[in-house]
Amino acid sequence: MATERSETIALEGGEPMRALLTLPEGEAPAAGWPLILAIHDAFGFSDDIRRIARRFAENGYAALAPAVYDGAGAPFLCVVRTFRDLQARKGAAFERIEAARAHAAALPEIDGERMGITGFCMGGGFAIFFAARGGLKVCAPYYGDTPSRADQLRDVCPVVAGFGALDKSFARQGERLERHLSELGVPHDVKIYADVGHSYMNNFDSSAMASIMRRTPMHGAYDQAASDDSWRRMVDFFGKHL
Repeated sequence: MATERSETIALEGGEPMRALLTLPEGEAPAAGWPLILAIHDAFGFSDDIRRIARRFAENGYAALAPAVYDGAGAPFLCVVRTFRDLQARKGAAFERIEAARAHAAALPEIDGERMGITGFCMGGGFAIFFAARGGLKVCAPYYGDTPSRADQLRDVCPVVAGFGALDKSFARQGERLERHLSELGVPHDVKIYADVGHSYMNNFDSSAMASIMRRTPMHGAYDQAASDDSWRRMVDFFGKHL
């Protein structure tokens, strides 16, 4: 059974950022566990991102899920500022993710040389743009923004990704990511799942927002078959590159 604990990450200026650290069962390897930064979607630091972090630990990887909205201001304002940083491809939100990476790399249970990043929706965009800065071993973005030009991914690590074909907002982003990575010769596995939409790996089915998302052009809904296949592909890919 995975173990977990709450972490507090000191941001520049002294503000704290919450995070959940999950660790695989048993004694850590001598060099420490490989770690995945897990970046949440627009719904924030929810039970779902905690569930995802735990699943990484169950598959043999430590995970750190930071509350990326922390330190960005009051509710609603924090969302606006974080999305603004994502659109600008720079800013305080990326600095908070870097703070989470540095915090994790310094932990005695973690192998700071074997780190990757994943993200979902908003977090998927942050994952690919953060990985494009270099320094990580693997990136797993799901149904998020992708760069408009291939050269913006020149320093990216190997990428495994998933998108839903029914997602009118992001399916084309997956097609573009596939083209860019192929052009650059970056090892990758990008799959666009037929008959599923946005958020197919995020289990928000009991929430009112999930009901609304099903009725949007993104056709957002959890899909267990596509989610399980994405987890299988992701774990296999990590085994090769991380």
